[in-house]
Amino acid sequence: MGRLIKDGEMVKDYWTVLYDINDAETQNTKDKKNIIVPLQSWNRFHNELKTSTNQVAVWLDSNEFTNQIIGDVNEIPLIALNFPVFTDGRSYSNARELRLELHYSGEIRAIGDVLRDQIFYMSRCGFNSFLIREDQDSASCLKALNDFQSSYQSTAVDKNPLFRRR
Repeated sequence: MGRLIKDGEMVKDYWTVLYDINDAETQNTKDKKNIIVPLQSWNRFHNELKTSTNQVAVWLDSNEFTNQIIGDVNEIPLIALNFPVFTDGRSYSNARELRLELHYSGEIRAIGDVLRDQIFYMSRCGFNSFLIREDQDSASCLKALNDFQSSYQSTAVDKNPLFRRR
C-alpha cells in the first residue's frame, strides 16, 4: 500500500487504483467505495460504474490526454495521472491543462513512479496529491513541497511570475 500526501499532509488513502478492469470485475467493484479506473475502462464502463454507490475516478496514463475526458471532467472527483517511469514527464502537461484550461478544481493525484525530487515541480503544475513510492521517505517527500521559497515562472498555483509579484 502506497503512502499519500494530499494538500500538504500525510493522509490515509481511501481510494483503490484498479489497473485493469473487465466485465466480471465491474461487478466486483460494487463493494469498493472509491475506485480509480484506467481511461479505457472509464470510457467502456463509466455509465455502469456511475450508477453504483461507489465514487469513481479515472487515471490517465502518460500517453493519454485530458481532451479524452473533457465532457466528464466536472463530475470526476479525482483524476490520477500516471508516471510509468520518473523520466516520463508528459503527465505534468496534463495536470497543468486540467487546472488552467479546463478549470478542474478537484483532486489531481500523481501515481506510479513518484519520487521526492519531483513533488515540488508536480505541485507547481497543479497536482495536490501524491501517491509516493514505497522506497521513498515520507517525511522527506512532505518537506519537498517547500524545497524552494519562490519561483520565477508562473505556475498553475500562482499565475503571476516573480517580476509581477514585486
